[in-house]
Amino acid sequence: MNNATAYSFRFLLLLQCLLVLVSCENDEAQVKAINQKKMGIEEAYDIKLNYTIGGNIKAIVKAPLMLNVQEAIPYVVFPNTLHVDFYNALQKRESKLDAKYGKYQQYQTTVFLKDSVVVINMEKGDTLYCDELYWDRNRTGSEFYTDKPVKIRTKTETLNGTGMEASQDFRNWHILNSVGSISVPASTLPQ
Repeated sequence: MNNATAYSFRFLLLLQCLLVLVSCENDEAQVKAINQKKMGIEEAYDIKLNYTIGGNIKAIVKAPLMLNVQEAIPYVVFPNTLHVDFYNALQKRESKLDAKYGKYQQYQTTVFLKDSVVVINMEKGDTLYCDELYWDRNRTGSEFYTDKPVKIRTKTETLNGTGMEASQDFRNWHILNSVGSISVPASTLPQ
């Protein structure tokens, strides 16, 4: 190899190294943003979760998307709606719940539900409508509760108020601060 060829070869090699160094520059903020988006988040699509106690199904949760977020306090989020069917000891569906958003912190017993929350008792047909609701499996007999406005529709009336507690099967419920009139059948009034 003569001197001119060796010089040309070194010049091309140097030029390639410079191009690689210039083209590989990354914005640190962009790299951090990309890494933070996916770090510690597991995604599951079209999920169906069976919640059981002692081998008996207590609830079946269905959702199009579930995010399992691993942070200091891990949590699970259902950001695009969820549907839950609740079952009694005889494995009969007793109530159902729909919401546009749900969040469950793994080391707690409470699930936070919001945005167009609807709970229906399958036998009586009583229906709860609210924007925020909590479900706590440790609050036996009043697993559902909220301090926000609620509307409950029965076969004969619609009740409005603020705050409510209800059993998971939505058979027993009471509004904490009722608003509006309540119709009472004449047969139940004292004579």
